[in-house]
Amino acid sequence: MSTDQHSVRQHILDTGKAIIAGKGYSAVGLNEILSGAGVPKGSFYHYFKSKEQFGEALLDDYVDAYLTELDAMLAADGSPAATRLMRYWDSWLVVCADECAGSKCLVVKLSGEVADLSPSMRGALLRGTNHIVQRLAACIAEGAGDGSIPTRINPQHAALALYELWLGAALLTKLRRAPSAFDGAMRATRALLDLPGPGLA
Repeated sequence: MSTDQHSVRQHILDTGKAIIAGKGYSAVGLNEILSGAGVPKGSFYHYFKSKEQFGEALLDDYVDAYLTELDAMLAADGSPAATRLMRYWDSWLVVCADECAGSKCLVVKLSGEVADLSPSMRGALLRGTNHIVQRLAACIAEGAGDGSIPTRINPQHAALALYELWLGAALLTKLRRAPSAFDGAMRATRALLDLPGPGLA
């Protein structure tokens, strides 16, 4: 694929992501995406065989960008691993404040909608969330090594429990239109990792 072709394909994905983040997958037709992108219908099928294949590519692209941001957030920078891990959860609170319950997070937005609708899109989401949990587990293991997280905590089990906790909190926050579920998730996270509250370290 040439640079120009890749640019057009990425433009279609970026346009679709912005629209689907607001409306969901099923409510958005190809014509709306193509009109927003300024791309003729024939060109769409040059890059994607179907709307479902587009949806899978959209999720893969979203997860790749998310993992890049996560890697940067968790990367060793001289601070304890626990600090870097909590920085990640703090970012969920910022997203909640800025985007009204994380409406732009496609994992939260589409998981329930596409899980039964599209096996390939469900697979893309499952792969992506597994990669997120793996990175969180690695950071927790680093914390056990640098003394910022107790060694008795199982990194894989804790990472999975925490990600499930925060995904659930994101869904409840969407329902409530209030951050109370995230506040509870933060308290539970500090308790699970045996970390002091803000200002108590």
